[in-house]
Amino acid sequence: MKINKTVKWITGSVLGTIAILFIVLVIHVANAKPVQIDNATLQISRIDFKQPIDSLKAKEIHRHLKSIPGVKTDRLNRETGVLVYFHDNRINNSENIYNLLIAKGNYKAERFTVSNETASKKVCPVMNTNSFSYKFSRGIQRIFN
Repeated sequence: MKINKTVKWITGSVLGTIAILFIVLVIHVANAKPVQIDNATLQISRIDFKQPIDSLKAKEIHRHLKSIPGVKTDRLNRETGVLVYFHDNRINNSENIYNLLIAKGNYKAERFTVSNETASKKVCPVMNTNSFSYKFSRGIQRIFN
């Protein structure tokens, strides 16, 4: 009899915790608003390097990139050779920044361009729109927004 009460108590506690966490998740998704971008002219671009990048080369690339007008911040993954940078598209465009960077350092690299199929997506390109988590969050947002 005592074991039966303990099992019921543990089961009730676990189910109660799951119910509370589910309610918190629903409230969080319902209250999530789209991010408002303060500066709509900020653009992210990418350059793929086709050569090994050591720490000295990475610092050189960073220095050259920061000297180009309009470039705000940059991140370089040395292992993959992928450079991602933010720039103000009123001041400079990604093609011009790429050309200036290549001219300054004579790097073996190519500018990443998005395919038309990827550009036409209405959500993040890496998000799986057929996944349960995407459909669940979209359903909750539609209920409350």
